[in-house]
Amino acid sequence: MSFVTRAAAALAIIAASSAVPAFADNKDLKVGAIYMDAQGFYAGVRKGIQSGAADAGRKLDVIETNAQGDVSKESSFIDSLISAGVQAIIVSPVSADGSYRAIRRAHDAGIPVVCYNTCLNDQDMKDYVSAYAVGDPYDFGHKLGDAAGDYFLAEKKDAPKIAVLNCEFVEVCVTRRKGFEDALKKKVPGAQIVANQEGAILDKAVSVASTMLSANPDIDAFFGEAGGATLGAARAVKSQGRVGKTVVFGGDMTTEIAQELADFTVIKAVVDISGQGLGKLALAQAVKAIDGKAPADIKVPYDIDLYKSSEDGKAWLAAHADGIP
Repeated sequence: MSFVTRAAAALAIIAASSAVPAFADNKDLKVGAIYMDAQGFYAGVRKGIQSGAADAGRKLDVIETNAQGDVSKESSFIDSLISAGVQAIIVSPVSADGSYRAIRRAHDAGIPVVCYNTCLNDQDMKDYVSAYAVGDPYDFGHKLGDAAGDYFLAEKKDAPKIAVLNCEFVEVCVTRRKGFEDALKKKVPGAQIVANQEGAILDKAVSVASTMLSANPDIDAFFGEAGGATLGAARAVKSQGRVGKTVVFGGDMTTEIAQELADFTVIKAVVDISGQGLGKLALAQAVKAIDGKAPADIKVPYDIDLYKSSEDGKAWLAAHADGIP
């Protein structure tokens, strides 16, 4: 469900220790933020932006919405933000190619645009985007493929069959899969991808994964390219009575995914980019762009975490008692 809220805060900044740096300019700010979803990773991004606003040391009004993975909704809201006179826009574009027109309109209106998690194709990004806060998607997939390789070597499986639940309507997920395959096949050359279908949203992921298991009962593992795919694959494995036969490697931590990892019967490893951390980084870049301090290199990296044990799952749950990643 779409939401449009406003958050404003003016707190004294704690010098260099703050996640968002202090700025000499004390002008009030108005920033637009667009999320691709309202839960999971994007709920974490939203909390990071809101807490970053509270730490910014100046009055900062954040106007936000959920594009629900819809390019037309994203475009309409960007136009609304332009009309509202925001000084920067933070967005995870729905489409590398389809989102550029609206982002170009913002750029042409003199409004800096900061991408996070996803962005435009390389040329449009250089032309219309001020900064891109991102955990490298190839490294994201590579860390998980490396963990999967270790698992199969320990299980003495030299030709595992892998099914992929993808989110490849965005380019970042294609790159995640490439990293996963490269790392896995380097350790286990006989590994094969036997199915690859879209299943980014939880309900669809459960259905698609269940169909995959029915068609390919010898699947050894799923790779879930995003959170909905990861949890959906785990639920399908359980509902199809495949616990102990099919495992899951996936991306994006949530409370339910961390609980599955802590249980360790189905999910064996998860890679994650902190939504809250990335949200704070994206807001910091937006404020810098407003102040004329955009980075020389558009891509601003953020760390990628790997969780690969029951203890890792329990530790994540203890650190995220509010359930927001």
